Amino acid sequence: MTNKAIIVEKLSKTFNGFKAVDEISFEVGRGEIFGFLGANGAGKTTAMKMLCGLSMPSSGKATVAGFDIYQENESIKKNIGYMSQKFSLYEDLTIRENIRFYAGIYGIRPDIIKTKTVQLLTQLSLEKEADQLVGQLPLGWKQKLAFSVAIFHDPQIVFLDEPTGGVDPITRRDFWNMIYDATAKGITVFVTTHYMDEAEYCDRVSIMVDGQIDALDTPGNLKRLYQAESMDQVFLQIARKAKRTE
Repeated sequence: MTNKAIIVEKLSKTFNGFKAVDEISFEVGRGEIFGFLGANGAGKTTAMKMLCGLSMPSSGKATVAGFDIYQENESIKKNIGYMSQKFSLYEDLTIRENIRFYAGIYGIRPDIIKTKTVQLLTQLSLEKEADQLVGQLPLGWKQKLAFSVAIFHDPQIVFLDEPTGGVDPITRRDFWNMIYDATAKGITVFVTTHYMDEAEYCDRVSIMVDGQIDALDTPGNLKRLYQAESMDQVFLQIARKAKRTE
């Protein structure tokens, strides 16, 4: 088995002559926290949809969890987790019902679902709220629950699309501790974020500009290269090159 969770070679996506993603190439190691950054309109979401098997590329090659994105996209979906920037659970179902529903989608046996649900509720200190509607939870707890459900089936990779948008700094830090716990179990984390302090938590970071990857390295190396004190300063220098914003 390769030690690469994701391999991308000259991957492109064109819409009616507009190249949303323009021949990007990169690799993500297994167990790595990989930050996928870029301003609005850079092509991040389009690229992520291709890697999740939700959108067919126009050209290029890629494998995700060892599966080809053209021929094996259904296998990709079974071996990844995904959490969108908008809350992705059903607010009119209880916490327990949401867990059971999503676990069932991934074909987990009922007895295993029952055991792992108890473990998850204990980890999140939500035992007393298990039969409460998810819509009644504070946003921070919703996001923690959504992440926990996204990795409930022990995927090889989890894709997180701006998972901490709108939550307070303390909750964001708690969320990142959960990410560290996931990588300690061998799960690869592919994350987009607009918070540049979170980019500092990643093992490596790529920054897209106008459909292309303009920079890719560790946060420390990028700060040295751009003579910057923070990833926020790095991002501003690179994002200024962008010509498109939508």
